Amino acid sequence: MSSCGVVRFRNAPSYHAGPAQKAGYAQEGIIEEVFYDCSVPGPTRRRMLVYLPKDYYENQRRYPVFYLLHGARGYETSWVKKGFVYETTDSLFRNGLATPCIVVMPNMNQYNSDRDFDDSRYKDAFESILEVNGVVETAFMHDVVGTVDSLYRTIPDKAHRAIAGLSIGGWQSIWISLNHPDSFDYIGAFSPYTWCMSAPSSYRRRFYSGMYRKLKVQFQDPPKGYYLYAGKKDMMRPSTTSFHELLEEQNYAHEYILYPGGHDWPDGWIDEYRDMLQRVFKDQ
Repeated sequence: MSSCGVVRFRNAPSYHAGPAQKAGYAQEGIIEEVFYDCSVPGPTRRRMLVYLPKDYYENQRRYPVFYLLHGARGYETSWVKKGFVYETTDSLFRNGLATPCIVVMPNMNQYNSDRDFDDSRYKDAFESILEVNGVVETAFMHDVVGTVDSLYRTIPDKAHRAIAGLSIGGWQSIWISLNHPDSFDYIGAFSPYTWCMSAPSSYRRRFYSGMYRKLKVQFQDPPKGYYLYAGKKDMMRPSTTSFHELLEEQNYAHEYILYPGGHDWPDGWIDEYRDMLQRVFKDQ
């Protein structure tokens, strides 16, 4: 298989998303794989990973949910393979530094068909960037959130949902929350990639349009936490700063937090997830 001049063989470990468990690490939380039907064009089914607090099946509590999105070149296991999500979440919960919640990691890439999907196949950066067209995002509340709420003891309201992502996933998180202002009280964008260049389509026009109008609606009942993150050496720092200034001009409450790294995991996205997880659901 060749994409953007990069050859990848179908049996290469990096070609598919791979297992939900992380080799060499025995996580304290419970990891489950959920396969769900898709309601929009593309593959008929997708997979998401669900992290449950270790005592989830030992009580009848209901839990808030943190939706965590990947970026370009990513899939549902990116935060597992590169982001230390299990290690970070285990440590914060064990030490009482974060409110126990369910963490959900879906696959947010657009695929044309089941054959194109090919078990959550890898997409090179430009392929991902050119396909952020609103199809998967439009179905997020129905396909991902609806499935999670139907299978687990969630608290299905705005106050008990967070959404965040890195790069393209950060941009998707901003827009999912804009299109569903009553659904997420905590929004995080980790150096959001704002240069998405997909071709115009009915999905794109419906989903990625009217930012000023949608922000005005969203902040009439403002989120409890709206967090922008960027690295000091981050290629997306200028555009993240511009978005921060836009929110500031309109007096939309938010926080803008800088980290020392660049557009990458070290000194960036890993630490940003750790920081945000400690901030959300504190009134639970």
